[in-house]
Amino acid sequence: MNLMMMFITFVFIIMIMINFIIPMMNMHKIINREKNSPFECGFDPFSSSRVSFSIHFFSVSLMFLIFDIEITLIMPLPIMKSLILMKTWMTYSIMMMILLLIGLMMEWKEGSMEWK
Repeated sequence: MNLMMMFITFVFIIMIMINFIIPMMNMHKIINREKNSPFECGFDPFSSSRVSFSIHFFSVSLMFLIFDIEITLIMPLPIMKSLILMKTWMTYSIMMMILLLIGLMMEWKEGSMEWK
């Protein structure tokens, strides 16, 4: 029990020392306005934050993410062909292609794929 208490105390002291040493090691970094400002994809972060921004950029990125996830589900299909039954593989493949086409048709009909 005494050995265990010494070990816990030793670990605690080491942790306290690390908490004091790490900030001293990082003191060499110079803090300036440019390094502390957030990078906003070319926008000036010091101007008004109430500038209107087109929501179309966000919808395009969302479409990319959705189709990217669906592509990651389609990629292992050729490998799965040799591991599972042909009927199961065909069913899964057809369902994935139908899901992709339905999503594509919905976004096309909605007009979110047209640049406005």
